[in-house]
Amino acid sequence: MADIRANSILPARRDDIELHTADGLTLVGELAVPEDRPPTATLVCLHPLPTHGGMMDSHVLRKAAWRLPALAGIAVLRFNTRGTTSIRGTSDGEFDRGIGERHDVAAALDYCFDNELPAPWLLGWSFGTDLALRYGCVPGVAGAILLSPALRSATEEDLRRWADSGLPVTALVPEFDDYLRPTEARQRFEPLTQVDLVAVDGAKHLWVGQAERVLDEVVARVAPAVAVPLPRTWDGPMLLGDASAYADRTTAAFPPLAS
Repeated sequence: MADIRANSILPARRDDIELHTADGLTLVGELAVPEDRPPTATLVCLHPLPTHGGMMDSHVLRKAAWRLPALAGIAVLRFNTRGTTSIRGTSDGEFDRGIGERHDVAAALDYCFDNELPAPWLLGWSFGTDLALRYGCVPGVAGAILLSPALRSATEEDLRRWADSGLPVTALVPEFDDYLRPTEARQRFEPLTQVDLVAVDGAKHLWVGQAERVLDEVVARVAPAVAVPLPRTWDGPMLLGDASAYADRTTAAFPPLAS
């Protein structure tokens, strides 16, 4: 029995994938699925702002892909939006301030639908939450989970669209977020009447030291039959990834704004 650490990679079937957008770009990504059973649900990960270090390997998304297929039976699809680079490679195109990225979200969801991946949930983080709210409310989507929502470009109209859909939306809002804290978030999310807003005490925008809490909250919504908190140890084969390859981009991703 070994502790599950930040660089622990639990068993799964992992395949490099490519997504093809309606405007002709190829995006690089990865699909991780349970090794020994069909997945019960799918996470479609939308990463933080690429101009500030966000990518498919941002630490919470990476840990989801390394752990949740084995621990929760969930498939995890991660990809780099246009112009974004990670160890997996660089997606075609250039960062488009959340505009052209609508095609990236659509390409990821089309991949899920075309490959019959079950119950696709959008898992957005920061910039990725705006992409989820603006472009992710489409037929076939099971719901959305928003990590550190900033509500920088998502509008009331976007929130009302989700409200009208009746789809479940959970927002995990850090107590000490640099952009949107719980009290203001409750006011800003009022048009989305069914939002499950969870204020996470002690947390900050980057969720450093809080990944386990985040993954427990995600699994509780996406795979409610799985007991949480998830195991913190693993009795079986386990690889170790090179977490240092991501450290510089994770810690520098979001410099604090002046208060």
